Amino acid sequence: MRILIVEDDVRLAGTLADMISEAGDMADIAYDGETGLDNALSGIYDALVLDVMLPKMDGFELLLHLRKKDERTPVLMLTAKSELDDRVRGLDLGADYYLTKPFENAEFLACLRAVLRRQGDMTPEQIRFGDLTLTPQAGELRKGERALSLNAKELELMRLLMLNSNQILPKETLLMKVWGYDTEASDNNVEAYISFLRKKLTLLGSKVTISVVRRVGYRLEEANP
Repeated sequence: MRILIVEDDVRLAGTLADMISEAGDMADIAYDGETGLDNALSGIYDALVLDVMLPKMDGFELLLHLRKKDERTPVLMLTAKSELDDRVRGLDLGADYYLTKPFENAEFLACLRAVLRRQGDMTPEQIRFGDLTLTPQAGELRKGERALSLNAKELELMRLLMLNSNQILPKETLLMKVWGYDTEASDNNVEAYISFLRKKLTLLGSKVTISVVRRVGYRLEEANP
């Protein structure tokens, strides 16, 4: 999953991003409210970690704009303020959870998992399609007794393909969700990683293939027995 952190404290933002990465997900950082809103409206994020006190646009205003656009990305709000009125305001504007600084690392990750579960976006421990089983936290793709490790981008691509196996995923969607909003990566990067995954499917001896729909995108297919 890809998480957007909107936090002007550079050190804290980096720490949060490291924690999210160590938990097996990807994180992008915006250091002011205007940039955060622009990134959040891209629709590529599974959750938003939002500080209240931000330059250019505070967290409350950002959240208000986000919800007015009917963007339902789950939001975990962070603040140094502990006053009840501030917590109520954030929740009334559409935040899913409110965490007061300072907090422990484990507490932050638990709250983030909670907002994802509440929205039904939490990645299950294992995802299955055809003869394949993907275990995101272990970064492992398995067919029967055979298993291969996937790097972060291979893992996220495979996760998206397996979770959306009933539809075609456009190349542009995969590029934004896996490489991020401000990426310099191109379609060639998507094609290269799809090729890596196809080779791993062959190594596993899977009947699952990644098919390309010309000028549309990719989808998983299972060969008939």
